[in-house]
Amino acid sequence: MERQYTREKLLTTPAELQKKLASPALCLVDVRPAEQFAQGHIPGAVHFDLFGLSLVDTSEAPLKAFMHMIHHVLELRGVSEAKEVVFYEANSGMRAARGLWFLEYFGHPNARMLDGGIDAWKAAGGSITTESVVPKATTFKTTERREVLATVDDVLQSLNKKEFSILDTRSAGEYLGTHVRAARGGAIPGAIHIEWTDNLDARGKFKSEAELKTMYQNVGITPDKEVISYCQGGYRSAHSYVALRLLGFPKVRNYIGSWKEWGDRADLPIETPTAK
Repeated sequence: MERQYTREKLLTTPAELQKKLASPALCLVDVRPAEQFAQGHIPGAVHFDLFGLSLVDTSEAPLKAFMHMIHHVLELRGVSEAKEVVFYEANSGMRAARGLWFLEYFGHPNARMLDGGIDAWKAAGGSITTESVVPKATTFKTTERREVLATVDDVLQSLNKKEFSILDTRSAGEYLGTHVRAARGGAIPGAIHIEWTDNLDARGKFKSEAELKTMYQNVGITPDKEVISYCQGGYRSAHSYVALRLLGFPKVRNYIGSWKEWGDRADLPIETPTAK
């Protein structure tokens, strides 16, 4: 029995993907490391490892240049608004989530993740190939959705406002400041911590809507708030963005500069939370 979500079209299943595999209207993107792709991938998939493409200055000019670069590379991989785009990795991971978030930002009407990734595909009996497809470049017409992205200024302006929730999706060590990955350790003031991996079940699929809703509700992350998620570089936070969008949260933003930008800037406030 497949799981039901308020916005279930953000995910697809191996059975649904199997029916569309040979369709020219499908763009299937494998976002795993290149060596894993080479060892075997879903037939027809093109490769684009998003990892390492990070932005640490979300002021206007760098943000615009970064998004232009991402858009261009997506076009080179065959992404267009006329095709259904499916991202996948080993499981329902942060790479695939970040790919989906980028397409949400660009206003793509039909983008999703393969829930459970290639592990779920194999478990369902899906075929694997080592033959590579040469992607055909496309033109991808975008409609910028600025409301799903947060800059450093957006986060700063949201602090201490009851209509906002800041969601820290990093490890407990990063959140508590014991694992420092920027000039400073700690957290954005008032941030609520739920590590991104808590969105997943033991099989690497998203937990059910009821489980996710209860988990977030228990810490005060509710749909009446505007939620801004962050991590180190906008990957793990994109995963929690997807989880909250699955639940139908109307206002969710991914702070793409995340802790690398915030922690490196001595002029920005931080706090050092205490372990509960």
